[in-house]
Amino acid sequence: MKNLNKYLLALAVLAACACQPREGTIHIITTNDVHGAWFDSTYVGGRQVPSLMAINHYVDSIRAAVGKSNVLLLDAGDCLQGDNAAYYFNYVDTLSEHLFVRLVDYMGYDAIVVGNHDVETGHPVYDRVTRGLEAHGIPFLAGNALKADGTSYWPEYKVFKKSGLKVLVLGYTNANMAAWLDESIWSGMHFVSLVPFVQERVDALKAQIKPDVTIVAVHSGVGSGNGEVLESQGLDLFKTLRGVDLVVTSHDHRPRMESTDSIALVNSGSKANNITHTVITVGPDGGRTITPEIIRVDKSKTDPRMREAFAYEFSEIRQFTTMEVGSISEPMLTRESFAGRCFYMDFIHFIERDFSGAEISFAAPLSFNKKVDSGKIIFNDLFTIYPFENALCVIRLSGREIKDYLEYSYDKWIQTWKPGGHVFNMSNRADARYSQGRWSFNAPSYNFDSASGINYTVDITKPFGKRVSIASMADGSRFDLNREYTVAMTSYRAAGGGDMLFKGAGLTREELDGRLEARFPEIRDLIYRYFMIHDSADPKTLEEPQGEMDDSRILLGDWKFVPEAAAKKAISEDMTLMFGN
Repeated sequence: MKNLNKYLLALAVLAACACQPREGTIHIITTNDVHGAWFDSTYVGGRQVPSLMAINHYVDSIRAAVGKSNVLLLDAGDCLQGDNAAYYFNYVDTLSEHLFVRLVDYMGYDAIVVGNHDVETGHPVYDRVTRGLEAHGIPFLAGNALKADGTSYWPEYKVFKKSGLKVLVLGYTNANMAAWLDESIWSGMHFVSLVPFVQERVDALKAQIKPDVTIVAVHSGVGSGNGEVLESQGLDLFKTLRGVDLVVTSHDHRPRMESTDSIALVNSGSKANNITHTVITVGPDGGRTITPEIIRVDKSKTDPRMREAFAYEFSEIRQFTTMEVGSISEPMLTRESFAGRCFYMDFIHFIERDFSGAEISFAAPLSFNKKVDSGKIIFNDLFTIYPFENALCVIRLSGREIKDYLEYSYDKWIQTWKPGGHVFNMSNRADARYSQGRWSFNAPSYNFDSASGINYTVDITKPFGKRVSIASMADGSRFDLNREYTVAMTSYRAAGGGDMLFKGAGLTREELDGRLEARFPEIRDLIYRYFMIHDSADPKTLEEPQGEMDDSRILLGDWKFVPEAAAKKAISEDMTLMFGN
């Protein structure tokens, strides 16, 4: 009987201990949208830049101050694209362990979320990285990327023991993936909306795991919280999630912090410029305090040991990206794209049509305010000319759809002008993504598509729907609103990115799926091939035959804002406000 009483007493003690809330303080450090900013020095000129090496200095400092076992280090995605280093280990050195895997293992990351630009690298890259991270015990999280059987392609969560607390970290990628990327890139999965999916998964996993702290990390923009934007569901989650302590957001490159008594939201911005540091303290009664902050990273405070540990890889990348590839006769300034035709955009249009054979092309400036000087150019310059890994696609569009597409594009770019007003659709406001000043476009400039292969004008005095007037094809022949044309564009655009084909051209998803005519390699690779064949690019000779054995010509056509005198003056004033003299 005594033994039975002792046994029952022990069970009661254990039960009481199990029910008693654990207490402790955990420090959560987050990064997101680093986009290959791994090294603290540029490959050309040795200029010091924000990097993971500077972030590691801060992470080590916090770990030293509070204890490594009390710190959780997370990244919310877009790690594998955007810099020479990422490109080199994605597509050039494909045999060694991926450098990103080695870097985050060195820094002691606990979990990484899959971003849309990570998926954009393609199965060979992200599957290789997934295996590498898994080998080091670091999950690549994307619980809403579901296979046909309903299970997730990547892990959904991981449980950590930090500061005596059981911490549940759930990770999800962008739900709008199918709108940007060709299905071949993400074959074998589909992506579901984070609302209400995340709440359902939080409820199920919390019931099973019974964590003390719950964190949801998503590669999704902050958004407006109105539940209408699939691409940016951060505030939707912040406002509606129950039983979650911290929401980590990303994707839009805008630093952001929100908090209430029960939940916080953080977004560190992009390119290793900031980290977020959130302190969560759980008291003996289960109550908690949540204190988030955004810390600006001092790019000069880098970790010298980390720099030395990866010095060989830096040298390897620098040697590759400084190799000479050709020359250009005039400088390319990406900002000139906003004022009208320019060498930079003409060259992109030429590449798209020369390699695809398409009758018409659409293209937008993918660098906001960059310059490539005239003269010899190196591989590094190709990242300025074309920073993203977009493939080239050709789809069929009617003349009417082309006209409507352009109307939609220019409506994001300009507004109806009145004397004394602005042509650009811009506002006088601070924009955390840019450093050029307070004036910025109200819409992303990478969605400002112009066209080649046709002659057209854009009337700044007319309202939406009546601005674009297409006079003819580039060779002067008739442009027919009822005829179908082959149109070259990026894979991002061909998948519906920017809504040009949906809200502009008026296609449905089903219609778009049947319009694809051809798919070609990545546009940056095609630019490289161009220089390997022709050695140089000159705006005066782009439309001339490109070789002794080739008498074919790519006629780019012409476009301009009208009325010309008023447009030139007003746009010049807007350009000065946005970029300075």
